[in-house]
Amino acid sequence: MRSEATAAAEHVGKFGTSLTKVWSLVMVGTFMLFLSHWLSMDKPGRQLPKIFHVNWFRKGTDRSFLWPGFGENCRVLDWICRRVNGEDCANTSTIGYIPKPGALNLDGLKENIDSDSLFDLPKEFWQQEVLDIRKYFNEQVNEDLPEVIAQQLNDLEVRVNELNGESDDMKTCAAVN
Repeated sequence: MRSEATAAAEHVGKFGTSLTKVWSLVMVGTFMLFLSHWLSMDKPGRQLPKIFHVNWFRKGTDRSFLWPGFGENCRVLDWICRRVNGEDCANTSTIGYIPKPGALNLDGLKENIDSDSLFDLPKEFWQQEVLDIRKYFNEQVNEDLPEVIAQQLNDLEVRVNELNGESDDMKTCAAVN
């Protein structure tokens, strides 16, 4: 995961920050203890929080934003709430779950949303993402990385390398919850 410089913070020298780097600066103890604590919560009878990743600032090939902006983010939050409540509104993808076609309420939008581009999974981007995450884990976490996290990254790498660059990959590849 990364945080992105927002449109309001656009300036020369902007950068995205790995959220795990930020977390590691404020955590007491080691990264392993933090992750191990969260991983230990997955026990029968517990209702774990759902985690979602949203890139509000993704740009298309024309360099314009694919999502209309802050005022429309409630549409994605609506989908998240429906997903958490058990509605069948997601497809499995290489990287996790994404909205099924028509699952996002786009009624009344002034802009046309290119859903194919919005949910496209560019193989080269995700291959680089895996490399960047692995580099961070190797340099910053090293032997403190729980094996289950290392295995998740290995599994993601396999799934990403199997992508053929088509949008319909998201319907056929296995993913993690």
